[in-house]
Amino acid sequence: MQEDVLIQISNKIKETRRSQKKTVQELATKAHVSKGLISQIENSRTVPSLPVLMNIVLALNIDLKDFFEDISHNKDGRQGVIIKPASGYQPIEKEPAKGFLYKRIIARNMTGGPVDTILLELKKGANRSQMIKTDAYEFKYVIRGTIEYLIGDERYILEEGDSLFFDGRLPHKPANIGDTDALMLVIYYFFTSAKD
Repeated sequence: MQEDVLIQISNKIKETRRSQKKTVQELATKAHVSKGLISQIENSRTVPSLPVLMNIVLALNIDLKDFFEDISHNKDGRQGVIIKPASGYQPIEKEPAKGFLYKRIIARNMTGGPVDTILLELKKGANRSQMIKTDAYEFKYVIRGTIEYLIGDERYILEEGDSLFFDGRLPHKPANIGDTDALMLVIYYFFTSAKD
């Protein structure tokens, strides 16, 4: 099963930058965008506008045709049905945070914007040091454990079976406050374009 085109683009930007041994800041400077925007794009937290994407690809010294050459669409002929076995869930990297393990279940373009579905495991005691923002609505469902969610200045305690939906542009961060590892289903419904 092919990943969503936007996820493939995010991954290719990150992989190419790393293979060229460029830092996020170096790429951002050369592409005339902020370091934070590059990080958000690489971590599938925002969707770049076409001019921003072109600047990034050119800053990587890659011909646009070559960059998109191996980006593929789902061509298996099935319409509206996607089946993915648990063994096909792919570990992905978001912003570095000790004890946070992400696995992509599925990502697809939908009418109105891309949707990314993730399993997030938070090890016992896992806590981000900084608040983050995502250019997406976020839905969280706690499968196992107890999680404290800080959104803006408000704190929410979520236990097994609880869910949360919010605008990811609000500063937020989760923390595992339980006695065991926690597991959440996370669904991001991205806005259609990012502003630099």
